[in-house]
Amino acid sequence: MRKAVSLSLFVPVLVLLALAVVPSLAGGYATGLALKIMIYALFALSLQLLVGGAGLVSLGHAAFFGIGAYCAALLTPSAGPAPLWWLLPAAVLGAGVYALATGALALRTRGIYFIMVTLAFSQMAYYVFHDTKVGGGSDGIYLYFRPEPALGGGLLFDLSSDTAFYFFALACLALGWLFVGMLRRSPFGAALAGIRISEQRMRAAGYDTYPYKLTAYVLAGMLAGLAGFLYALKDGFVTPELLAWEQSGLALLMVILGGLRRPGGAVLGAASLVLLQELFQSEAVFGTYAQHWHLSLGLAIIALVALLPDGLIGLPARLRGTGKPPGMHAPAHACAPDDAGEETAAPGRADSARDGAARGARPTLVASGGPHG
Repeated sequence: MRKAVSLSLFVPVLVLLALAVVPSLAGGYATGLALKIMIYALFALSLQLLVGGAGLVSLGHAAFFGIGAYCAALLTPSAGPAPLWWLLPAAVLGAGVYALATGALALRTRGIYFIMVTLAFSQMAYYVFHDTKVGGGSDGIYLYFRPEPALGGGLLFDLSSDTAFYFFALACLALGWLFVGMLRRSPFGAALAGIRISEQRMRAAGYDTYPYKLTAYVLAGMLAGLAGFLYALKDGFVTPELLAWEQSGLALLMVILGGLRRPGGAVLGAASLVLLQELFQSEAVFGTYAQHWHLSLGLAIIALVALLPDGLIGLPARLRGTGKPPGMHAPAHACAPDDAGEETAAPGRADSARDGAARGARPTLVASGGPHG
């Protein structure tokens, strides 16, 4: 167990260190590509918290991504940069408020109905920015100045520098990854795992599952708002397409491609999808076939999902011959998040969530406070 935890902590650190040396070893194109990967990885991590953590599949997650981007653009004065210390929280809270308002209603539904309601709320936000003058309508809006991280009258660092902004985005990804990993291994994360395994049994055991799901929904929305904030600062331009359902589908595809059960899977899925897009669009590699890159990308994704049902993050285990064959899955009660959000045996958490009601005992998912009914 300790060896698995050490490895699960070593891999994220190694990935972050590799990203940190990109600006010094690669050119501007590679650095820009790495920056795009980091932002989408943060976006995918926010959705992974819902899908992999609580089993809530949302097709409206792009709304929070776009709202975070629009808050950054709309709240930045045209005369000069805004202070980072209030612009960033405003973008994150703006996405969180919309997540709270929509999640309070969407989470009253389940299954396919939840998916459709989240899609409807996302499209509502899309049309607000697309069909009105808010944010420049369909033409979008420019962000001419990146915010200033000033403290005591002086700048801590200059975000107008592409290198400084790159490391700022890297720090945001590291904190977001750490946050999701710690959340998944906390009593709250264990409660979400119990809801994912069997919400009905959690309720039978005395837990009010609605507050847990709503909290996860809001936290995921705020994390997506942070990713949108970074996206706006990267390009200096925001359009309503950031809120379109295609963006939600893209994030969901990243989570599925990388692996549903581990936060690292979202990061790996984001990197893989962005790199595959760049590869299939390259005329130097595919010549005139690059014009049909959507077809090539689709076929590649179908092949990867079919061959790796556990996602790309499960590839090492499959190569070692310890992975599960397609269609075979470990018992749900044997899985709970460990230190980095990995799925490992934890009978005191997910096992009690799944089987506590059957045994007539109260589950031990929450360390303090007990169930809330």
